[in-house]
Amino acid sequence: MSRIYFVVFLVSIYLALDIYVFVAVKSLSEGLTPIWRRFVLTSYWAVSIVSLTGVLLYRQIDPKLFADLRLYITTFFFVLFIGKVFATVFLLLEDIRRGVTWIVNLFPMVEEKHSTSRSEFMQKSAIIAGAIPVATMTFGVISGAHDYRVRNRIVYSPNLPKSFDGIRIAQISDIHTGSFFNKTAVAGGVDLLNAQKPDAVFFTGDLVNNRSEEAKEYLDIFKKINAPLGVYSVMGNHDYGDYTNWSSEETKQKDIQNLHKMHAYMGYDLLLNENRTLKVDGEEIAILGCENWGSGRFSKYGDMKKTISGAEEIPYKLLLSHDPSHWDAQIRQEYPDIDLMLAGHTHGFQFGIEIGDFRWSPVQYRYKQWADLYSEGNQSLYVNRGYGFLGYPGRIGILPEITILELKRS
Repeated sequence: MSRIYFVVFLVSIYLALDIYVFVAVKSLSEGLTPIWRRFVLTSYWAVSIVSLTGVLLYRQIDPKLFADLRLYITTFFFVLFIGKVFATVFLLLEDIRRGVTWIVNLFPMVEEKHSTSRSEFMQKSAIIAGAIPVATMTFGVISGAHDYRVRNRIVYSPNLPKSFDGIRIAQISDIHTGSFFNKTAVAGGVDLLNAQKPDAVFFTGDLVNNRSEEAKEYLDIFKKINAPLGVYSVMGNHDYGDYTNWSSEETKQKDIQNLHKMHAYMGYDLLLNENRTLKVDGEEIAILGCENWGSGRFSKYGDMKKTISGAEEIPYKLLLSHDPSHWDAQIRQEYPDIDLMLAGHTHGFQFGIEIGDFRWSPVQYRYKQWADLYSEGNQSLYVNRGYGFLGYPGRIGILPEITILELKRS
């Protein structure tokens, strides 16, 4: 019943925005020829009806057979919805102004003034305001979704053994295969990663959105990632199937086990609250892999005591932990001997501004560490912006990332 109420509420809001914006479109189209005016008005409602119908029929569309169609439906609806919200804000401001003017003109001592040109200006501004986010978000899907960027950083530590001085490691995170729609572009990103020739590669979680089956057709692409010292991975919050309905707990656990097998198939050494040792010329560093642990409402499958067990005496420790909130909430206070933590999770909100050293995204109001390199004393954290995307199938300003970190002795 609650879902029915939500659908009714959503449809009501959508139609209210539609009618409100349509009034402005109708007014501005009065200067067109009858044929063009009819075309504009008919097209407006045709697009809206198609978008709304798609959302209403969303749950009846088989996600296994028509995953891409479901993605296009939600994206189309979301983009139009945001555009109409922006347009409505401008129209509402104009209506408020006109309402205040009407009230003021009720008093005889105030001379009534009509401002048709001003109203027309605001209507045009509203249409433009609605068109800008639609155009921007469309560009974010077409161009930003797979515009992979290699980001190079140097991470210093006094604990790094001499044999590892200058080692180059790669990190990717948040692949989200369930959201992909362009295999060729995804494969191009993998080729770009391999072209960097890293000594080791680390994947910090979220291979899928909800179920292991989402990754099937992309396994052979990501299997191509390789490095001399190996490829290591951990689980992200979406990899546990917590955001979908299962017929039983047994079915859910079976799907998680299937995901584990997929990591093995790709040649990834999946670390489940455990660690590995990398050795070069008789010296070694520890690779710690903690299962998902996030502050607040996010799942806490991680167990750092198990993760670090047996590696306490190794001088340099590199931790893979999906959620960056883990760093402040536990790692810095309880495990000061962990030199570097690699995380992802935030996606940089897939929206923001990055110009030189200036970075801004709405996600920073939720996560203190949300993108790039952070240091406190001898400890460092790198937050990858993500390889894929979730929800909105695109990126605006915050582009998908392949990280290359050079480890140096300080």
